[in-house]
Amino acid sequence: MTQQGVRWTADQVLALAPDAASRKAGSKLGAAGPWSEAGSSDEGTVWGLCKGSGSKPYQTVVDIADAAGPAYKCSCPSRKFPCKHALGLLLLWAADVAAVPRAQAPEWAGEWAAGRRRRAEKKAGDVSGAPSGSADPEAARRRAERRAERVTSGAAELEQRLADLLRGGLATAEQSGYGLWEETAARMVDAQAQGLAGRVRELGAIPSTGPGWPVRLLEECALLHLLGRGWLRRERLPDGLAATVRSRMGLPASADGPPLRDRWLVLAQYDTTDPRLTTRRIWLHGADSHRTVLLLSYGAAGRAPELALPVGLALEAEVSAYPGAGQQRVALGEQFAPPAPAATRPPGMTTSQAAARYGDALRDDPWLESVPVTLDRVVPAPDGESWQLADANGDAALPLTPATRSRPGLWRLVALSGGAPVRVFGEYGHQGFTPLTAWPEGTGDAVALC
Repeated sequence: MTQQGVRWTADQVLALAPDAASRKAGSKLGAAGPWSEAGSSDEGTVWGLCKGSGSKPYQTVVDIADAAGPAYKCSCPSRKFPCKHALGLLLLWAADVAAVPRAQAPEWAGEWAAGRRRRAEKKAGDVSGAPSGSADPEAARRRAERRAERVTSGAAELEQRLADLLRGGLATAEQSGYGLWEETAARMVDAQAQGLAGRVRELGAIPSTGPGWPVRLLEECALLHLLGRGWLRRERLPDGLAATVRSRMGLPASADGPPLRDRWLVLAQYDTTDPRLTTRRIWLHGADSHRTVLLLSYGAAGRAPELALPVGLALEAEVSAYPGAGQQRVALGEQFAPPAPAATRPPGMTTSQAAARYGDALRDDPWLESVPVTLDRVVPAPDGESWQLADANGDAALPLTPATRSRPGLWRLVALSGGAPVRVFGEYGHQGFTPLTAWPEGTGDAVALC
């Protein structure tokens, strides 16, 4: 049952928007004017009729009690999830109790919600009743061996190409253009080494990117070489590091860690996209375990991933870790209650402690781009043409990543601080700190910055 007495904030609702246009359009529908017959149930269903351009209003219904995040249905023709009507309805529900009172769901909304719960119960029954060991383990072993052989061939070929590059000089990388790297990446895809292919594409984008690009290219070549050699000698590595190498090469793995039950606070959620895939990253912090873990969810290009957990909510659930030394990624297991607003905050650390944490993490995973950290009592401050987060009680600071300086989240953080210390969660790595969520001093709610 959802906690109807504790409603979401507008920021938590707008964090569900698939893009800026939907966020803007949904905000315009967050008032009572276009809505009629709106209501909500104890089971976590919110519904309403929204007047559109036609004679018939749009029927909009949202299930906010789904433990994997809200689910939506609207009779409008939009292919976005959630559409602007679902966002507007949730904004109205969050802001105006009188406009969305508790009521008996109309037939069209009740049938949809009941159908969802029947399907969820059936799915749970199918999973629990599935026979164990139905797959042929010998066939799976042979498939894994064949793939390992292809990956080994790909790693050996990449080693040779890196040697040729260094033998000919880094200047040849600028002359050859991106086509050579794309061809090499395609060869790695053919070898089923998706991780190598991704890193090769990143490496190919470095030449001619400004002063110092040869140094950056050499650093990336060294990391690629280290990964290739790690794969070719994986039998000699400790188990945890060998699992990390397999993961970095792009081999599939299952979340086989023991289930960890906790009340997980949603620290941040943001999407990255490429022409084929949308990847959603959701950071969680366990209230009892004090662990910070990562959920990944995927959607086809142009579509938002299904899992949505806005910042500031918390859910009681089990998670299981993926293999690998220092691995932060987990799979979401059984959920015992739907997400609900929470006033808790993760504990913070100093900027010096954050830098030391990243250094420690690199020992377990040399290819790690960043680690999640929460900085306590820091102040955003300009540093020439850049920005940094400076300790309020010391003389240390962390630079912000170059990408952060061009995003509106930076100015939101500066406005939230107003020169006073704030607590900030984000990702810290070799390029600097990327702020994702902030809490002002006192009892203010979490503010998403991404």
